[in-house]
Amino acid sequence: MDKTAALARQILAGVGGEGNILKLENCMTRVRVEVSDEQRLELPQLQRLEGIKGYIKQGEQHQFIVGPGAAAKVVDEMRTLLSEPEAGADVGDKIAENKAAAKAKYAAPMSGVLKKLANIFIPLIPAFIASGLITGIINLLKRPDIAGDIALNYPNILGLLAIFGSAVFTIMNILVGVNAARVFGGSQAMGGVMAGILSSPQLAQITLFGEALQPGRGGVIAVLLVVALMCWLEKRLRRLLPESVELILNPLLTTLITASLAIVLLQPLGGYISDAITHGANLAIDKGGLLVGALLSGLFLPLVLSGLHQGLVPIHVELVQAHGANPLLPILAMAGVGQVGATLAVLLKTRNARLKKVIKGALPVGILGIGEPLIFGVTLPLGKPFIGACLGGAVGGALISYWKVATVITFGLSGLPLALTIVSGKVMLYLAGMLITIVAGFIFTWIMGFNDPEE
Repeated sequence: MDKTAALARQILAGVGGEGNILKLENCMTRVRVEVSDEQRLELPQLQRLEGIKGYIKQGEQHQFIVGPGAAAKVVDEMRTLLSEPEAGADVGDKIAENKAAAKAKYAAPMSGVLKKLANIFIPLIPAFIASGLITGIINLLKRPDIAGDIALNYPNILGLLAIFGSAVFTIMNILVGVNAARVFGGSQAMGGVMAGILSSPQLAQITLFGEALQPGRGGVIAVLLVVALMCWLEKRLRRLLPESVELILNPLLTTLITASLAIVLLQPLGGYISDAITHGANLAIDKGGLLVGALLSGLFLPLVLSGLHQGLVPIHVELVQAHGANPLLPILAMAGVGQVGATLAVLLKTRNARLKKVIKGALPVGILGIGEPLIFGVTLPLGKPFIGACLGGAVGGALISYWKVATVITFGLSGLPLALTIVSGKVMLYLAGMLITIVAGFIFTWIMGFNDPEE
């Protein structure tokens, strides 16, 4: 049995077995499990498993840090085990029953809204990463001191790369519309159609109430509002219309009613909200300087722990859509960089062999912007190093804000790879901010110290 399969079996046993699982999923670095009976969890044993680098609980969800790439493999193996006959013939019914009970038990409207936002945008992360890195490559190829005369001799190559890098933003509203419909429980095709209507260039040829309509006004905010209404209306009509005509009349009425309200009411409303968000964020960063940057970065990781950071996702998207650059992401990225400095201090001070092993495995991916193994496996359990890391991040965030560093992507990258997506002329400032943040996180943690855990 390989290590992945063994770890999957151990986690499955530690969470109380198949019948105790409400929900099983993964993100880039975590195995996420929701259970029916908390008393059946064996957390001390789980946290001591060789492949577990850290643990955190958010709401009703238990999250085990296993590292990038490993999370998906472990969850796939666990699902394979769940599907085996010996795992229990009634597992599906039991999970559905437990899930319904959990929904009744955990009623948190705010966290539910934020989770839905995350579920809409997180599937787009690979596209954002590809777009940002391609844009970074283009910026490098345009520099004569790095690429010579490539930009002059091969303009078609740069032109194609520009198309590759900007494609996600061309269809951004459509992608958000499709994902929003999926999350809100409506027809995904209809969600894409609603977003397509809001983005249609032909809107500019139509005058309403004395003003020409603006294609794409309100960006993803308008799309979210319209698709939410569309899904609600679609469900209502499904219950009200006779079955014999529902298949025909539902999409027709849903499109006509929703699109009309979208053009007259929801798109202008989305435009006002979008303008307020982008102007407010830019004004705060531009005028707030050092103080705002320090607060944003220093408080970002506590937001991550509470799950409230998911509410920032539409802001990232709106900043890029409205201004072509995102000054918020580089500031927040310093929060993760501070963890690197704090962890280096722990590495030099600790005598715990297992902790040293965890740190050595987590540091490389932490530098690359995947900070969860560092946060949940090292700094947060130790307490003071987490505070030292936040303070170090605040120093870096203050500098990044003061230097007005911005990126061309919405979210999905952090750490060192984000440097490839930083706007021209600010790359070295971003790298300098990273270095200073690491040093600051190291110094704060070294001064504050921590209680070295026993083996």
